Formats: sequence, structure tokens, C-alpha cells
Amino acid sequence: MSQTDIASFKPKSDFVRVLQERGYIHQVTDIEGLDKAASEGVITAYIGFDATASSLHVGSLIQIMMLRRLQQTGHRPLPLMGGGTTKVGDPSDKDTQRPLLTDAQIADNIAGIKTVFEKFLRFGSGPTDAVMDDNARWLDALGYVQFLREYGVHFTINRMLTFDSVKRRLEREQPLTFLEFNYMLMQATDFLELNRRYGCVLQMGGSDQWGNIVNGVELVRRMDSKPAYGLTTPLLTTASGAKMGKTVSGAMWLNADLLSPYDYWQFWRNTEDGDVGRFMKLFTDLPLEEIARYEALRGAEINEAKKVLADEAATLLHGADAARTARTAAEQAFEQGGLSADLPTLMTPATDLEAGVPLANLAVEAGLAGSRSDARRLAQGGGLRLNDVAEPDAGRLVTLADLKDGAIKIAAGKKKIVLIKPI
Repeated sequence: MSQTDIASFKPKSDFVRVLQERGYIHQVTDIEGLDKAASEGVITAYIGFDATASSLHVGSLIQIMMLRRLQQTGHRPLPLMGGGTTKVGDPSDKDTQRPLLTDAQIADNIAGIKTVFEKFLRFGSGPTDAVMDDNARWLDALGYVQFLREYGVHFTINRMLTFDSVKRRLEREQPLTFLEFNYMLMQATDFLELNRRYGCVLQMGGSDQWGNIVNGVELVRRMDSKPAYGLTTPLLTTASGAKMGKTVSGAMWLNADLLSPYDYWQFWRNTEDGDVGRFMKLFTDLPLEEIARYEALRGAEINEAKKVLADEAATLLHGADAARTARTAAEQAFEQGGLSADLPTLMTPATDLEAGVPLANLAVEAGLAGSRSDARRLAQGGGLRLNDVAEPDAGRLVTLADLKDGAIKIAAGKKKIVLIKPI
């Protein structure tokens, strides 16, 4: 079904209607069948999350929010931890093989990831309460020969070679190991297993997962002759074409121990003007009517809409108190010229500051620039500030003499500030 057909489809179910109105739908295997199932009773849907790090990042947030929409419209979300598939590595949207992790590393990562879902979903034993599982429970128990005989016969190499995730590797002459090639079989097995265990009828994911999802839909239908559906979200980029969540300072993690609530709030505050309304639809619970009013704002007024976006997004993840604290710290730093203990802080040895540290070095360490050459370009363009004063010389030595109220304020442009404090 084309994007035009999806946009013109008139859903009967609240679930499909909400996803359609808020811009979550890119591809659907059978939107009529899915809509009918969702309008006739409670459905269970899952999204898989591999445990490659101790936290998910903003790039995964659209998937988490889709599970939230599912529950908000009266259905059961099933976030699936990839304890088994993480041992293989998903080749989708990857040019090289991922480093293989140990069982202990995977277990630690899953423990860190689980905490995020409790912020967005309601878990329990009710019919629409979220349930979490780990595909290591069944994948680890499969003997390989048994796995190939039972499931491998339902896949052809010819078909698998047509999927974009495989073709990109081959076209770029990047190695695709046989271990990774098996990932799509394993993910399809997840859908079949969850269908049998929980009656799960829908797998959702990013657009790069389309091939894997289609395999799962077909496996459920072939082996058990049951209805199954797949749905993907569009590739998420900013208005300027940048990848969502990609910043100079690195990934925008969802766990507070890797990214402070202040930095998370500031990330949303820095949203491009053209993305404010779209991101409000995807990443907040604000009503569409209210979002439409913010979308109509122009000029300086759009900055207030960005603060609302940041407030709402930070509240969902970190709570209202943390969001208010982050907003207050940002306003003190950017609008009132003051300092706040809640600003990001880089602790630097006092002995280094006694001798003097080049401003460019501090900017890189603080995540304000990707490299010293980036810092030099930023300074020459008037975008690097030291204690609220533009500093054109990135090689300028920063010393203890620059301390004001116990800290040195370094800023990149008007939106990013880090305090340097001696230890």
C-alpha cells in the first residue's frame, strides 16, 4: 500500500487512527486486516530491542512511543528484549558487523534498558497491561540443526538476497557473515513464538526492519495459518536532513546515568523550527488541537513551543520535577546570564587550570565541539563563548583566573553551555 493509500485510509479502530494522525505509519502489510482486528478486540503487538548498550537512545524513542499509543488505545504492548538476537547482530542498516558481546554484558545491558519502559508503559496482569519477554528464552534452547530443519525450510536465499539490508552490504562489498545472515530467520521465529505464547498478531519497527518483519508475518501464516501483520515507522530525520538524535556530543541516551535530564531537555529545546509540530505529535501526549496552535507560531514565538516540547518530552522520561529543574537551569543560563548547579559540568584538575588549558581542548572534552579544528572554526565564527564573551581564539589558555562564582562557563552558540569546575 502506497503512502497516499495509507493517508487516505479511513480507520475504524482508535489504534490505527492515532498512528495515522500522528505520523507513525510508513508501511503496513495489511492495513485493512489490522484495523479490523484492532476494532474488534484487544490485540497484542511487539517491538524487539537488541541489547547492544546499557541504554536505548532517542532513535528508539519513536518505537517506545508507538507501544505507548497501542496501550493508550486499549491494546497490549509487548517490548521484547533481544537477549538471543544480540548474540548474532542485526545487519539491517549496518555496513559492518557489530562487536559480539558476552552473556554477562548482554544481561547488564538488558537490566539498564528495562528501566526506561516503566516510564512509558503500564505493566501488570490486566488484559491491556504491558508484558516484557526475552527471546533468549527460546532461541538459546534451539539446537541449530533442529532450528534449520523446522524453520529454515520456509526461507529462500533468493528472497533474502532481495532485502535492502543484505543488498546494501553486498553492493558496498562489505562482509556479511553467515551468522548475521541468520538474524532474519531468528527474528521471524520471535514473531511465531510470541504469537503462540501471547496471541501476538502485530510486529512493529523502523523502516529498516521491513524485510525482517515481513519474514515473521509469512512464517506465522505458513506454519500456523494464523493472521499476522507488520507495520513500520518512517526513517526519522530532522527538517535539515540530519539523522534524528545525531549530535556532536554523541548519542542522546534515555538513561539518566548516561545523559542528564538537563541535556535531554536541551536536546528537545534545540529542535529545528520545522520539526516542532511533527515531534510534538510523535514524542508527546499533547492533543492534536493544541499542537496545531503551536505549529501556527512564527518568529521568536516558536521558541516557546520548543520549550513546551522539551517540557513534555522530559516529563515523560524523567518526571515533572526533573523537567522543571532542567528548564529553570536553561533559562538562568541562557536568558538571565546566571549559573545553575544543574548545568552540565566538566570537572578539570586544578593543576591543569593553573598551567592553562587551551579553550579548544575544553570545548572538545565538554562535548561542545567534535574536534579541536571544529572548535577553532566555531571560535573564528564567533560561536564559542567564554564566560558569556565571544572568544575568537580557540587556542586561548583557560586558567583559574577565569573562575567566576567557582566555575568557568563555556558555551557553543546560544544553546549549549558547560561549566568547568576545578577539582
